Amino acid sequence: MGDCGEVAAIGSGLVTGSGSGSCNLRIYYVNADQLNELQSLASSNGDKRSRLKSFSAYLWKTVATYTADKDRRKISKLGIVVDGRTRLGEGDPDKANIMRSHFGNVLSIPYGSQTIGELTEKPLCSVAKQVHEFLKPATKKEHFLGVIDWVEAHRPEPAMTRVYNVVKDDGPALVVSSGLRFPVSKVDFGWCCPAFGSYNFPWGGLCGYVMPMPSTVRDGDWVVYMLLLKGQLEQIEKEAAHVFSPSTFDYLHL
Repeated sequence: MGDCGEVAAIGSGLVTGSGSGSCNLRIYYVNADQLNELQSLASSNGDKRSRLKSFSAYLWKTVATYTADKDRRKISKLGIVVDGRTRLGEGDPDKANIMRSHFGNVLSIPYGSQTIGELTEKPLCSVAKQVHEFLKPATKKEHFLGVIDWVEAHRPEPAMTRVYNVVKDDGPALVVSSGLRFPVSKVDFGWCCPAFGSYNFPWGGLCGYVMPMPSTVRDGDWVVYMLLLKGQLEQIEKEAAHVFSPSTFDYLHL
């Protein structure tokens, strides 16, 4: 089973939330220059971090500061969705084609944990290194084979990623997914390409969910959908307004 027990939990121990909309949805855009700056700050000693890892590390630090003055000893968690299709394909074109035709998701959500105090004190490059390290095991074929075995062994019990299992007194937790490979600019339903596409995933509970997608307006920009607690969103708009700009009609050229 490998390390699958670290990323998933069976239904008996889950806290799934009331579905009452604990989190709020807001939509921002991040321009390419800011993403490049974050990537530069997150990279050190010749280790270049990806844009997604750099962005996720920065967001993790920013969200953690919301509760830093209340209890720095609380544990904050960050999970990142990893696509298993390419990993199971092993670089083999035939296997890759088979996986592309598979209906359904092949996903894992590894996560890292850190005290709020440490997150706020560490430089971005150190947090990005931690993100890189907890993602590393989930980029291998063996990890996803273990996930498959784990799911089969626990059928038909419902399961959920452990990072989602947040209760009221826990530190902040969020999951970052990625729609960056979705070809938004190539979608055409017969009335030209879309200028904007809304994304909402109201999964209830206290764990936040963030989805960056490519902008249809400017190459390299991201449109970021955030489902977070109100206070966390206010913290982002207060401390990171230079990075996250509200998505407006002017930006979308509408």
